[in-house]
Amino acid sequence: MQFNFHNTLYASLAEAILGKIQNQFGVKLELGDVYNLLVLPPNPKQGDLAFGCFKLAKDLKKSPAQIATELAQDFSHFLIKSSQAAGPYLNFFWEPSKVNELIINEFLSEEVFKKTLVSHAPKTIIEYSQPNTHKELHVGHMRNLCYGNALVRIYRYAGVDTMSTTFPGDMGTHVAKCLWYYKKHNTEKPPKERKGAWLGTLYTAANNLLEEQRGSDKEEKNRAELTEILHQLLSEKGEYFDLWKETRTWSVELMESVYDWAGVKFDKWYWESDVDAASVDLVKKYYDKGVFIKDDGAIGIDLTDEKLGFCLLLKSDGTGLYATKDVELARRKFEDFKAQRSLYVVDNRQSLHFKQVFKTLEKIGFEQAKDCHHLQYEMVELTDGAMSSRKGNIVALQALIDRMQETIKLEYLNKYKSEWSDDEIEQTAHIIAAGAIKYGMNRTDANKKIIFDMGEWLKLDGESGPYIQYVYARINSMLNKMDSVSPGSFEKLIDPKESALINHLAKFNQVVQTALEKHATHVLCQYTYQLAKLYNSFYAECSVANAETQELKAARKGLSIAVSQAIKNAMCLLGIEVPTKM
Repeated sequence: MQFNFHNTLYASLAEAILGKIQNQFGVKLELGDVYNLLVLPPNPKQGDLAFGCFKLAKDLKKSPAQIATELAQDFSHFLIKSSQAAGPYLNFFWEPSKVNELIINEFLSEEVFKKTLVSHAPKTIIEYSQPNTHKELHVGHMRNLCYGNALVRIYRYAGVDTMSTTFPGDMGTHVAKCLWYYKKHNTEKPPKERKGAWLGTLYTAANNLLEEQRGSDKEEKNRAELTEILHQLLSEKGEYFDLWKETRTWSVELMESVYDWAGVKFDKWYWESDVDAASVDLVKKYYDKGVFIKDDGAIGIDLTDEKLGFCLLLKSDGTGLYATKDVELARRKFEDFKAQRSLYVVDNRQSLHFKQVFKTLEKIGFEQAKDCHHLQYEMVELTDGAMSSRKGNIVALQALIDRMQETIKLEYLNKYKSEWSDDEIEQTAHIIAAGAIKYGMNRTDANKKIIFDMGEWLKLDGESGPYIQYVYARINSMLNKMDSVSPGSFEKLIDPKESALINHLAKFNQVVQTALEKHATHVLCQYTYQLAKLYNSFYAECSVANAETQELKAARKGLSIAVSQAIKNAMCLLGIEVPTKM
């Protein structure tokens, strides 16, 4: 993947710096080396942009500070008002009459959002959201969904041909437990609505009962019954297979309702049941070839030389495991999409699993094994600890959505009942609740745990989705109330608050590039939150509607529109809508 020089401003300055380095020192550098060394100073008073001279120190055998001082002499560029050395950095101050126009107009025309950030990018499959049928979807599932959806959007925005897939688990022991309890022990009738969520309560009840009967004379019988259910599902016949077909549709309806609520669509749904039989056949094929070995009736592959232990692929009863299905699925995805890379968004508890799967693919001669990558993330916990569907201590997603939207209406929106229609209130509550969850799930580094706290995530005065949505709605409301003055010349925008906003706007695509390169959606959250804070600070001290002159009013209006465009597009990359009023 090759990153393009998508920032016109930075690219122009990088060319000038490169020319001066080559003329003054005779050092050969690539334009990309210089471009990537441009950074924002920690304090705006130090400059609008800075070039670090560390990379030149070794070649020139001079200190970075000395190089910066020498480069500063007679440096000129049409976008630069002045430049000065500051330790190892060469700091630049923009010429407002030139730079402001360039940056703001790119946002007003939306050209900044149309640039291709990468070239020669491999066609990529991103698999995310792998919920199990016959279980309840809970708030913990949303980290995977929100993170994966944001990555797909970022990849596509950058210009990467990207396919999205999901792989729900509709086979396995968890299904057998749920069906076993339903048939043998349940006394309730299925509810008329939300049957998929109801199945989750049966799964929890099944686990509790099996745990109670462990060590009793019923344990062996229970195990035999669960094995028989799995065999019926694999052979696709029998009373439990018929029950599975019926109840599976309830879980699918639950998943589809959640995806619809979240605005998520997949290019292809894969199912464990689709690959189950084929994956068993694949294991037997490579066992016959001598790649896999049999141990106590089970089949697998010894990966101890790679320090990955033994990867079990077929249990002694002939049924497969997650690894079995993932080996077959990997082959199938590359074949279906003719892709060059496959990314798996799955939590970090499955780290060993994917190392074993990818190594197994390599051992059977699958050429694309090297192009399979696990994008792992930490878990979501409640304020009082970890969640578990098996134990039943979860925050059920549908119930949470209902509660969040009711809270939003009660605390923020019901006061507008005399002005807004019921549909407007409902739709806005939905947008705010979804924004709170999606921002909350993406704002934390993927390698760190998330502590879910609904109250904190719904605040309008902290780092939250609703806070950023509120700033956007506030800008939109202000612009709607202003007269029809057209955005004018931006050279009047010289207040430090204005300059800080403009400089932050200029980083938009750099931040998206970083999010893409590091699979770090949290950096996009940080950028957007900081932009909203900077605008609030600007708005408090720099009147837009009542600016001192018409020229300044027009300029600040244009800046406000540019900020609103940046917020809207950044939030869109996170899968978040922004309400026009709030």
